[in-house]
Amino acid sequence: MRITTRGRYSLRASLALARLHHLNAPISINKLSTEEQISPIFLEQIFFKLRKAGIVNSVRGAAGGFQFARSLEKITVKEILEAAGEELDVTECDKNAKICGVTGTKCSCHTVWEDVTRILHDYLSNTTLNMILTKKPAK
Repeated sequence: MRITTRGRYSLRASLALARLHHLNAPISINKLSTEEQISPIFLEQIFFKLRKAGIVNSVRGAAGGFQFARSLEKITVKEILEAAGEELDVTECDKNAKICGVTGTKCSCHTVWEDVTRILHDYLSNTTLNMILTKKPAK
């Protein structure tokens, strides 16, 4: 598993939006671009994916921008990374629990990779934006 720039920037941009969430107004791409020093064009692509996944809403107009569709306590890191198109399995064999594409059977370390993937998914599923902002670790 490797998190791409798109995944890392999606989380950074989401956290920037979360930090400005208290303003109770949509936040523009330009404001987020300045805050995080991420290209506005790249941010538009990211927020299109986040909107499509139901994580954010967009507001048009001069005072428009993006705001969260749900509370920060209900938005997880896993949702954000998946919306960005990240593959969250540790190895290729995680996707096919019945057989390995190389050996034709499960290899001796298959259960290790399944366990690591499960732990990773559990952690990312239980870590919310609110927890990150308040620095409360996932259980």
